[in-house]
Amino acid sequence: MTSHILMIEPVAFGFNAETAANNYFQKNDDKSEDYIQRMAYAEFQNMKSLLTNKGINVISIPDTLHPHTPDSIFPNNWISFHEDARVALYPMFAPNRRSERRYDILEQLSSKGFVLNDIVDYTFFENKGSFLEGTGSMIFDRKAKIAYAALSERTDETIFKGFCHDFGFTPCTFHALQSVDGKRLPIYHTNVMMCVADKYAVVCFDSIDDADEREHLRQTLLQSGKEIIVELTEAQIHQFAGNMLQVQGQDDTPYLVLSQTAFDALTAGQRETLTRYNELIPVDIATIEQYGGGSARCMMAEIYNPINQ
Repeated sequence: MTSHILMIEPVAFGFNAETAANNYFQKNDDKSEDYIQRMAYAEFQNMKSLLTNKGINVISIPDTLHPHTPDSIFPNNWISFHEDARVALYPMFAPNRRSERRYDILEQLSSKGFVLNDIVDYTFFENKGSFLEGTGSMIFDRKAKIAYAALSERTDETIFKGFCHDFGFTPCTFHALQSVDGKRLPIYHTNVMMCVADKYAVVCFDSIDDADEREHLRQTLLQSGKEIIVELTEAQIHQFAGNMLQVQGQDDTPYLVLSQTAFDALTAGQRETLTRYNELIPVDIATIEQYGGGSARCMMAEIYNPINQ
């Protein structure tokens, strides 16, 4: 886990019709764009304060009004940072999300002392209609060097395995599904249905219909040394209970960041189990969840690159 988090402050957050094509967590209504942005901004600032108060270093960079990028609040989909000072840039499904990739953000991080020696750019796959949306598509176990991916329209197996080869991860793939209007459809991002922390995993095995894939995922996690301490239901992941991230605060204290929606969806026993491993930081981001279809984990891009002293 890391204590350095990149977050993008919203300036024009709102419902994105392009991502709604396969993100079944988004919900639109008749609220004004101004109202949605004001609510999202307040939720963002509250989350940032809760994290910084625990000693987590939040690098907050405002979005730009032009070009309009309604989902820029979810930076983990276009970039990932790595201990060897490399950065990866990812191909995005929605054309209006591709403008979220900003080199000025990398320049700002460099100016703060982060070492960014090399950029590994996978964005050319967009021209081929193939996508891999960062740590939405992939769950990293950085210690065991395993990457988990639920294959979908936004998580291409070829790109994923190429990434794993380039960055030294062992790939673990499967298919995760959700029920939508009586049909079983792919879950758009892996980080909706599972979370891997330092000592444990939280997984919705109910979303994996194939018994062999389900058992392979379970055994891979166990053999890597992880305890599977919480098994989520599909109803719980629809409340973003799988969208969590473990981060490091003051004095190397571990915390688990999740939304208030997710916290409320967990049973008392599940919350108690998670608290034995780390303190929970629930954040109220209901507006962001409703219109963006993403939750707390999606709002944080962990920075693992070394820092010049």
